[in-house]
Amino acid sequence: MKTRYVVAVSGGVDSVVLLHMLSQSPDLELIVAHFDHGIRETSADDAAFVESLAKTYNHPFVTKREELGKQASEELARDRRYAFLRDVAKQYDAQIVTAHHADDAVETVAINLKRGTGWRGLAVLDSDIRRPLIGMSKNEIIAYAHKYNLEWHDDETNDSDVYLRNRIRRQLSQLDDDTKRQILGLRAEQIELKDKINAEVEQCVGKGPQYDRYFFIYAQQTAALECLRFVTDGQLTRPQLTRALLAIKTNPAGTQYQAGSGILFRFTSRNFEVELIK
Repeated sequence: MKTRYVVAVSGGVDSVVLLHMLSQSPDLELIVAHFDHGIRETSADDAAFVESLAKTYNHPFVTKREELGKQASEELARDRRYAFLRDVAKQYDAQIVTAHHADDAVETVAINLKRGTGWRGLAVLDSDIRRPLIGMSKNEIIAYAHKYNLEWHDDETNDSDVYLRNRIRRQLSQLDDDTKRQILGLRAEQIELKDKINAEVEQCVGKGPQYDRYFFIYAQQTAALECLRFVTDGQLTRPQLTRALLAIKTNPAGTQYQAGSGILFRFTSRNFEVELIK
């Protein structure tokens, strides 16, 4: 039985190379997925280009357009894109594959540290999503594209200073390859550490669906927040986690608390449940 992947293809060089690489394997069944944010006037051209690629490789093509507008944040665009990809993956009973590469990982680490996300800011791009290019640099990806005479669409928003990632990318362009490798090494170490911490946390709080309120009430706050992050599957920001912890400590039995990011808490006198709402 073939492994089925939903391949996120924007039309840029990274995802075009990813699609080309995966298409060489006869053991894979690929569904090409393209999300049009509606942010750029030329975005419809990208969708048409990706559709033509899917036809060239003889893969099914799925697309969706949303009018997020030119003022849409990076976070909103990313969240809507992943919501689309997860819907497609569920429809096809497939795993999501994206074209994130080594330079993306370094940029994400830098962005997270700039935002003050703590040690978890190093454990980036680690989830149920497959990222086959994570060990390749941007230069290696471009070299691959030229080797196989691949065509792609450049996103003009990559040159805009409106987006933090673009500003960070220009700053990181001065880093040498050895420094980048050190950052990637730290990332790997932190991912391993995160997995160990998650295993310890699960031992403390259990697998749910009910969790003991008294544990969170009496635990030291840093530990309680770490446990609560695990319980909510990392979907909440630190301020959201702090407010949710306060609700755990103070909300009466029979009440609910919406923590944001689609997370709902339901309280009894001794326990609480966490539910993902839509």
